[in-house]
Amino acid sequence: MDDNVVLVRLKELQDNLGWTDYQLSKRADIPQGTISNIYKRNTIPTISTLSSICKAFGITMAQFFAGNNEVIDLTPKMSELFHNWIQLSEKNQNIILDLVKELNSIDSK
Repeated sequence: MDDNVVLVRLKELQDNLGWTDYQLSKRADIPQGTISNIYKRNTIPTISTLSSICKAFGITMAQFFAGNNEVIDLTPKMSELFHNWIQLSEKNQNIILDLVKELNSIDSK
């Protein structure tokens, strides 16, 4: 996904709620400088930061990426996976992601 799309979506959610960067940082329990740097440097937030931001907005990451009117219905297994995923450290998320990619490459052979 293009970094700009993430930033546009983040700003859209903030504007819809009328939240400043400061308010978002407090609700997401992340430093205000992190939010400011995301916008100033046009960088995509880390998974853990985005997870905290989504929790503050009361949405899942799937809903964040789906956009305004699209809702992704999760199966019970997908919901369980996502619930456990957001509790993992970024390091462990990367390990799991690498494992899934490897399993997919094995299945496609």
